[in-house]
Amino acid sequence: MHQYQKILQNLQDNPKKWLITGVAGFIGSNLLETLLKHGQIVIGLDNLSTGHSSNLDEVCSLVSNPQWKNFRFIKGDICDIEICTESMKGVDYVLHQAAIGSVPRSIEDPLYTNTVNISGFLNVLNAAKNEKIKSFVYAASSSTYGDHQDLPKVEDKIGNPLSPYGLTKYVNELYADIFYRVYGFHSIGLRYFNVFGPRQDPNGAYAAVIPKWINLMLNHQHLVINGDGSTSRDFCYVENAVQANILAALANSDAKNNIYNIAFGERTSLNELVDLLRESLQKNGFHYEKESKYQDFREGDVLHSLADITKAKLNLGYDPQFNVKLGLLDTVQTYIEKKSHK
Repeated sequence: MHQYQKILQNLQDNPKKWLITGVAGFIGSNLLETLLKHGQIVIGLDNLSTGHSSNLDEVCSLVSNPQWKNFRFIKGDICDIEICTESMKGVDYVLHQAAIGSVPRSIEDPLYTNTVNISGFLNVLNAAKNEKIKSFVYAASSSTYGDHQDLPKVEDKIGNPLSPYGLTKYVNELYADIFYRVYGFHSIGLRYFNVFGPRQDPNGAYAAVIPKWINLMLNHQHLVINGDGSTSRDFCYVENAVQANILAALANSDAKNNIYNIAFGERTSLNELVDLLRESLQKNGFHYEKESKYQDFREGDVLHSLADITKAKLNLGYDPQFNVKLGLLDTVQTYIEKKSHK
């Protein structure tokens, strides 16, 4: 049996209490779904500024009534120290996902990004330390690699940040390291690489590329590509990120106080992504024929991204099961279903 499956079975047999910050967001709600389906008790914290209550409604529809009763939602902000402390009571594991997660938004409003991503992070981290939480896992970011040119990206080689967002996520890593060295508090940071999947918001000025493009394609609109389309990313299906969080939470002490790349370990250009999306739509009975349009490269973005996931495989037992093609097929199907129900 795969190590991850063994851990899920063990959790089912011995339920724990979890806190997910940013629970109404895309990754947070997927974590919630998996934990509830495996009999866990979950506290969810979210101020619903970027997360959506509709994501929680969807999770409710996908789990049983007894499973849903194991979930308690707290509407609150990680910038509120008292809320952070209250939400930690009796918790075994923390999965900290709450953040302002957009490069363009951070360039437009660096002060707000700093407040949430640094001060908010510190509130959550400090509350977890004070409550002596067994395991603290937080969402780091591949944006931390900044202008470092080497591919694939290896955890101990980073460059200068290219955006306020990238800077805030690096500061998170520094704070986590200080809390270990000064207070002996253990944590694990997961550097996500372009996570995508069901419940990712396709709307708004800061929408990520995959949900945004699926939405445009389903409405027979032109896609606009920044640059010439050769820009590449290591797209990571959300189920891989869920696996990484749960493995990290249950990791032994030797694996803690570390940063791990979380991706699939394959590079896909934006032009290739368009073709894969067309193919996924076609397999779901939807035909998209429009040609892409191109515009200037976007400020703050990196040209290419590819993760070396060796460290996560060795230390956490991370074994991503979904490549970009499989993930897109599943994701496209959920967006088509949602559109047909409207």
